[in-house]
Amino acid sequence: MIGGLFIYNHKGEVLISRVYRDDIGRNAVDAFRVNVIHARQQVRSPVTNIARTSFFHVKRSNIWLAAVTKQNVNAAMVFEFLYKMCDVMTAYFGKISEENIKNNFVLIYELLDEILDFGYPQNSETGALKTFITQQGIKSQTKEEQSQITSQVTGQIGWRREGIKYRRNELFLDVLESVNLLMSPQGQVLSAHVSGRVVMKSYLSGMPECKFGMNDKIVIDKQGKGGTTDDSGKSGKQSIAIDDCTFHQCVRLSKFDSERSISFIPPDGEYELMRYRTTKDIILPFRVIPLVREVGRTKLEVKVVIKSNFKPSLLAQKIEVRIPTPLNTSGVQVICMKGKAKYKASENAIVWKIKRMAGMKESQISAEIELLPTNDKKKWARPPISMNFEVPFAPSGLKVRYLKVFEPKLNYSDHDVIKWVRYIGRSGIYETRC
Repeated sequence: MIGGLFIYNHKGEVLISRVYRDDIGRNAVDAFRVNVIHARQQVRSPVTNIARTSFFHVKRSNIWLAAVTKQNVNAAMVFEFLYKMCDVMTAYFGKISEENIKNNFVLIYELLDEILDFGYPQNSETGALKTFITQQGIKSQTKEEQSQITSQVTGQIGWRREGIKYRRNELFLDVLESVNLLMSPQGQVLSAHVSGRVVMKSYLSGMPECKFGMNDKIVIDKQGKGGTTDDSGKSGKQSIAIDDCTFHQCVRLSKFDSERSISFIPPDGEYELMRYRTTKDIILPFRVIPLVREVGRTKLEVKVVIKSNFKPSLLAQKIEVRIPTPLNTSGVQVICMKGKAKYKASENAIVWKIKRMAGMKESQISAEIELLPTNDKKKWARPPISMNFEVPFAPSGLKVRYLKVFEPKLNYSDHDVIKWVRYIGRSGIYETRC
């Protein structure tokens, strides 16, 4: 549990102060100001212990939020609360700044009364809070509104309020993936995995129920019970094996376990539906083939070939290849077939940029690196060549099989909803040893 919550400006002045426990005194406010905000050296750790008191702090622009406790609390829970508090304040009055906090301090105290109870975090969903806390304060409610608030706070659907209406019902789904790779100079994959997110934006009227299906073959070992359903026969597409995944609280996990479909009542607006990670059958968008040759002790010849490994109809964008150079480099001559290449002495690297590249193509760069004589007998460690890119497909092979919307109370069906699905694959740590 949290003993106290303080919000400071960049000068260390307290803007908001709320103490929930008797063991937190006024001296805690000054201790954080002196040891963190006004510290001579920059404080990098988000947790600071001062006189047996723990300060969990996050910074937004020039505003500090600090949760204080003298007990052994769950640090992840405290930071989750602090980030939720930032999201709630942003939803109510936009940018978190000193001026906005001073103008809305009454509202912030009202929010803290609802979100924290004796130091224990409660309902922090913006949709539920907005039904009974407005910028003008708490208004008198009718019996119907009071019953609606009670069901929002204590019921199962705290992330969505009733009575939402849109002239046009739309649903946006983004599959965002980050592919990570470490490859040997001979082209052997040493490690590879994909971290993915499914982000949705829903602008739907009423209280709809959505069903989302993908070509997954869940591989989660839990007490000897793993997913064995193979959807490849049903969908006609190759199924992917997901090593682990987490869902938004709106997803009904019981239906996912039994039917392998993701069923949920969506929050209004943008939210992250799920996260997942996969390590098998990854589509590597690019292959990097390096060739480094030492000519004596004062010259290096480098040749790097990149090959795109996806459909010719697709285009990769924002391609950047970073080729490391030794510390004693005196000059570099670069020749590239496509794009622009430049030697950056401050970063000890040749940076090669290509705006876009189609699938099943290849391009190469050659460089002659002049080296200064050195007495150091240690050989150059040859750091790996790194690559950044963006491709319009999911490297894990994930495909959206269906996305359905059901709203029995209002007069619209699944066919009336406009749906948009987009796949974006980006490079994470994508490296090839040379």
